[in-house]
Amino acid sequence: MATAEAAPGSTEEQVDKGLKPGALGLIAATTMGVASTAPAYSLAVTLGLVVGFVGLHAPIVALLAFIPIFLTSIGYSELNKADPDCGTTFTWGTRAFGPKTGWAGGWAIVAADVLCMASLAQVAGQYVFLLFGSTSIGDNATSGWVLLVGLIWLVLMTYICYRGIEVSAALQRVLLAVELAMLAALAVTALVKVYSGNHPAVSIHPAWSWFNPFHISSLTAFVSGIILMLFIYWGWDTAVSVNEETKDPEKTPGRAAILSTVILLVTYVLVIIGAQAFAGVGSKGIGLGNTANFDVLSSLGGEVFGAHGIGLLLARLLILMVLSSAAASTQTTILPTARTTLSMATYRAIPKVFAKMHPRYLTPTVSTIVMGALSAVLYLWFNFTSGGFVISDAVTAIGLYIAFYYGLTGFACAWYYRRTLTSSARNLWMQGILPVLGGVIMYAAGGWSIWADWDVASDNSYTSWLMPFWPHWYIGGVFVIAFLSAVAGLVAGIIMRVVSPPFFRKETLTRVTPTLVPDE
Repeated sequence: MATAEAAPGSTEEQVDKGLKPGALGLIAATTMGVASTAPAYSLAVTLGLVVGFVGLHAPIVALLAFIPIFLTSIGYSELNKADPDCGTTFTWGTRAFGPKTGWAGGWAIVAADVLCMASLAQVAGQYVFLLFGSTSIGDNATSGWVLLVGLIWLVLMTYICYRGIEVSAALQRVLLAVELAMLAALAVTALVKVYSGNHPAVSIHPAWSWFNPFHISSLTAFVSGIILMLFIYWGWDTAVSVNEETKDPEKTPGRAAILSTVILLVTYVLVIIGAQAFAGVGSKGIGLGNTANFDVLSSLGGEVFGAHGIGLLLARLLILMVLSSAAASTQTTILPTARTTLSMATYRAIPKVFAKMHPRYLTPTVSTIVMGALSAVLYLWFNFTSGGFVISDAVTAIGLYIAFYYGLTGFACAWYYRRTLTSSARNLWMQGILPVLGGVIMYAAGGWSIWADWDVASDNSYTSWLMPFWPHWYIGGVFVIAFLSAVAGLVAGIIMRVVSPPFFRKETLTRVTPTLVPDE
């Protein structure tokens, strides 16, 4: 272990953890970042919720939500240059602020990823049946067949991640290319029909007023929309989580992260404008505000492309793309979670068994399998609770954890480089001002959302919980999920501090600790 403090801004000494180095280039890492967000899946399950809060102003909310995302991606890029560790926020938070903060950042990543898996499995289960025209099953969120397919899906995706990162990346390159092409085709076809007159009665022409955030009904509605939009951008940091498996790990992951966010911005704004113009935001029929629709894309595909010939083929292909998007996101949700727990185990923040590597595939075996199994158990519970509506609340709760650990990364960047921030204008902005600004925005949105999620009257939650003791309040389901996840993290942290104190005593990871290799 190093005994002298490293110079601020210097690169941490890297020792191989056993992951496969040089497996990914810039294109592959960017693919991982974009695919991990699952653009088609994210739009399908989230756009309707966003419209419910902000109405016609979804495009400007997508643009504004991009700002803190982009700013924090700069923090990721800068920290990765000094310490390309697959633990990302866990490692950087520990080096900057100490073990308690770092542990909280690592737990936030795990909690967000595991909560997300239930939604991914649910969408995959339903879309398999929608793909083959079995709407009676596909539209039933609590169908036993949907549950079975969702569980099979989790097993299959966990196995792919277990087999190796190159298998995952190769599959995603093909799927992502077709997915982005289909989303662009949907948006362009919708806009062409709107302007050519061949459109439903509910269609509306795009207007500049859609980009005026001051016309949104309330601050709560605006912040709720921002938090949901954070979810559809979330996942690009996978490009950094696989930093130890990329070529030129100090530069490539950071560039891939920033490039991923820009690609997502262009895709989302284009699709949102096209979908909103074609379907409107009404609460009936194909309107984006119709809560009776399972999701946005499944209801729009047939209307935009048509129900016969090539149109039917394209509509089914769109459904297939949402399905493949969920597949890609399932893989790239397991990947960073397994690598976060790998890093935490390496530094003895969690049991060292999580650091076990496969001798042939060079993947974290126990971490990958446990994340898949835990996700399956949670999916079973969520599916049978409140008619499956709790899954939607889990998606919103994820936004709170995203805001927490993205914001923490922005703050960690500035503190890590604090001694060299004033050495140049570039360092001051890229390592200090911009990442901190991203963190402040993230925490402000998260704090406001916590209040709104607590209050059932804010309509932020699909479910609620009645306290069985005084004062017998009704509490929003989103707050309950986020709170219980935080309590679980607190209990786990306390247990680890008792049974494995070296990490919490700053004996295994500090600012000067070189990256460690897991024990065989």
